[in-house]
Amino acid sequence: MKKILLLFVLSVSLLKASADEGMWLPMLLGEQVYADMVKKGLKLTKDQLYSINKSSLKDAILIFAGGCTGEIVSDQGLIFTNHHCGYSVIAGSSTVEHNYLQDGFFAYNRDQEIKSTISVVFLDRIVDVTKEVEDGVKGLAWDDRVKKIPDVYKAITEKVADKENGLSGRIYSMFKGNQYIMYVYKTYRDVRLVGAPPESVGKFGGDTDNWEWPRHTGDFSVFRVYGTKDGKPADYSADNVPLKPKHFLPVSIKGFKDGDFAMIYGYPGGTNRYETSYGIKLKNEIENPSLVAMRDIRLKLMFEQMIKDPAVKLKLANSYASIANYWKFFDGETKQLIKYHIYDEKQAFEQAFTSWAKGKPQYENIFADYAKNYATWTPYSKMRQYLNEGIMGSPLTAFATSFIPLEDKLLKNGTSAADIKKSTDALTASRKDFLANEDLVSDEKILAATCMAFYNDIDKSQHPIGFYESLRSNYGDLKDESTYKKWAHDVFSKTMILDDAKWNAFMAQPDAATLQADPAFNYSGGFLKNYNTKYSSLFQAFNVKNAELGRSYMKGIMEKDPAAVKKMYPDANFSMRVSYGNVKSYNPRDAVHYDYECTGKGILEKYVKGDYEFDLPVKLIDLFKKKDFGQYIDKARNDLVVSFITTNDITGGNSGSPVLDAYGNLLGLAFDGNYEALSHKIAFDKDLNRTICVDVRYVLWCIDKLGGAKNIINELKLVK
Repeated sequence: MKKILLLFVLSVSLLKASADEGMWLPMLLGEQVYADMVKKGLKLTKDQLYSINKSSLKDAILIFAGGCTGEIVSDQGLIFTNHHCGYSVIAGSSTVEHNYLQDGFFAYNRDQEIKSTISVVFLDRIVDVTKEVEDGVKGLAWDDRVKKIPDVYKAITEKVADKENGLSGRIYSMFKGNQYIMYVYKTYRDVRLVGAPPESVGKFGGDTDNWEWPRHTGDFSVFRVYGTKDGKPADYSADNVPLKPKHFLPVSIKGFKDGDFAMIYGYPGGTNRYETSYGIKLKNEIENPSLVAMRDIRLKLMFEQMIKDPAVKLKLANSYASIANYWKFFDGETKQLIKYHIYDEKQAFEQAFTSWAKGKPQYENIFADYAKNYATWTPYSKMRQYLNEGIMGSPLTAFATSFIPLEDKLLKNGTSAADIKKSTDALTASRKDFLANEDLVSDEKILAATCMAFYNDIDKSQHPIGFYESLRSNYGDLKDESTYKKWAHDVFSKTMILDDAKWNAFMAQPDAATLQADPAFNYSGGFLKNYNTKYSSLFQAFNVKNAELGRSYMKGIMEKDPAAVKKMYPDANFSMRVSYGNVKSYNPRDAVHYDYECTGKGILEKYVKGDYEFDLPVKLIDLFKKKDFGQYIDKARNDLVVSFITTNDITGGNSGSPVLDAYGNLLGLAFDGNYEALSHKIAFDKDLNRTICVDVRYVLWCIDKLGGAKNIINELKLVK
C-alpha cells in the first residue's frame, strides 16, 4: 500500500498536464501543478485556493443536492448558478397564472423569495483515508472486498458525522480504487429562489444551440441560503437568517481578453479517461445509439404536445430538458470518439501495456480477462438500454414499478395489515405527484412506440415470456403500429393508476390478483422481473469484474511508466475539483475561426419573434437596440458580452461553476461544452476542448436592466 500512496503523491505533486487537461483535487495540487497555474497567470497563493484553518476559495463553492455547482457572491448568502440547475424549482414554483418559467422572477426584498425543497452542500475539509479503508478490507478476495467496503466507509464517516451542525462524510474512490479520499460536508436545507430570467433568455437557443458555439444563452438563476442566527443548518423557518459565508466571490465587470487566465472550481460528475478499448467499442456500437434512439422517440412525442398547450409545456418542461440534454450529448460523443479514432488510440496503448506485462502475473492476463468479461455481457447490453430508456421511459410504466414491493408483501404469508397499509399510503402519496406531472396523450404514445421498438430491435430470446404472444392474440400483428396503439389505449383506459374509483377500491382492500391483473402493472412488472431474474446478476458481475480489472490496470499503468504518473489525475466523481486554462478562441475545422466571446449583436441576429427556441422578451430587444447596457458594457466592442469560452477541463456537474480570473474574481458561470469535443468524458482534446460560459456582465445586466432588481446588484462586491 505504501507504494500506491507514493505513486499517488507523485501524481499530485509532480504532475503537469498536457494543454489544460486535468480536474485537480484542490487539497493536493502539488508544487508542479501550482507552479504551472502561476505560469499561466494565477495571482493567488495555495492557501487562498484551499485552506482548512482560514477562509479560501473553496468556502465559496457549493454543490446542489441535484448535482449542479453554485457559488456564494455576497456576504448575505446569495448564490449564482445556472438557469438549468434551478429549472426544477423555477418550473415547480410556477403556475399558468404566475408563470415564472415563462416570464422570469426576481425578488425585490427578502419576503418575496420563494421557498424550495433543495439543499446546498459546502466542503468543510478533505481527508486522505486510504490506510483506514485498506486496513478494513485487508486480505479479502475481490468479491468479499466489494461487499465489505460499504461497512468500512460507514465506520469511517460516522466518526465525523455531526447532525446538529449538518456535518457528514463521503468517501470517494480515486484512481479506480487505488486511493480513497473523504470529503467532509456541511449541508444547508433552507434555500430560496431569488431570481431567474425568462426561459426565453435562460434557455435561448434551446436544443438547436445546445452543446454549440457560438452561444447566446443567459443560463443563470439566483438563490439564497439561510441558517439559524448562529449559522447552523436548519429546516425552512421565517426565523432563519441569510448565511454569513466564510468567503464570497467578488464580481468582476472589468472584462477580459483572449489568452487571459481562467480557473474553474466545481463538482464535475463523471469521466472515464482511463476507459479501455472494450468499453469504447460497447459505447460506440450499442450503448449510445440505443440510448439516443429511445430518447429520440420520447422527445418527439413530448414536444408534439408541449407546443400545443402552455400548461402541458410547463408540466413537462423539466423532464423534457433533462432528457434532451444528454440525448444530444451521447449522439455527439459517439461521433467524436469515432472521428478522432479514440478506440484505435486505446488499443495501441493497451498493446504496449500487454507487451510490458508479459512475465508479470499481476498484470499479464488483464486484457484477456477484459475480453472475456465484455463477451459475456455485450449480448444483453442493448436490451438493458431499451428497458431503461424505452420501456421505463413511459412515466406510467416507471410509476407502475413502484407497486412491486407491495406485490411482494401481498404474496408473502404473515405480512401484517400495518405493513400493507404503510405501502398503500406511500403509493397514494406518490400517485398524487405522478398525476400532477403526467401528460396522458404523450405518455400513451410513448408506451406504444417504445414497446414496439423493443419487439423489433431486441433478440426474441430476451423478451418477457408470453407478453408479446398475448399482445398478438389480443391486438393483432406485432409488426403493425396500430396493434401497439390499440393496446396502449387499453392500458391507459383500464389501469387503476388513472382511475380514482378503481384506485380507491383497491387501496381499501388490496390483493395480489387484482394488482397483477392491472394492465400497467402487468406490463411494467413483467419487463422488470424479466430483467431482474435473468440479467441483473450478469450486469452486476460484469461491473464487479470491470472494477477489479480497472484497479489492477491503473496500478499497472503507474508501475509501467512512472513518468506517465506525472500526467495523471483521478476521474471526476462529483468531488470538488479545480481546473485551469485560458480564455481562448479556436479553429474547429478548415477555414473556420471562432471568436472567444459572443455579444448582444449575435442575440439580435438569432432572434426570431414567436419562435419556440429563439424568441425573446420585447423589453430585452428594445434595450439591446438602444444599447442601454449601463456599467456592464464592453467598451472595446461597444456592446454587451453575453458569453465566452475557455480551455478549462469540465464535465457534467460543473454546470453553474464559477469561472474565475487570476485574482479569484467571478468572470462568469460555466454551463456547457462544445460539440467538437463531446468525447471529453473519455478523451480530452487539447486543441478543440472549450468550456462555454455565460458572462457575469450579462447576468448582472439581466438582473438590473431587464429585471429591475437593483437590490441584488447592491449586495455584490463589484470589481471595476
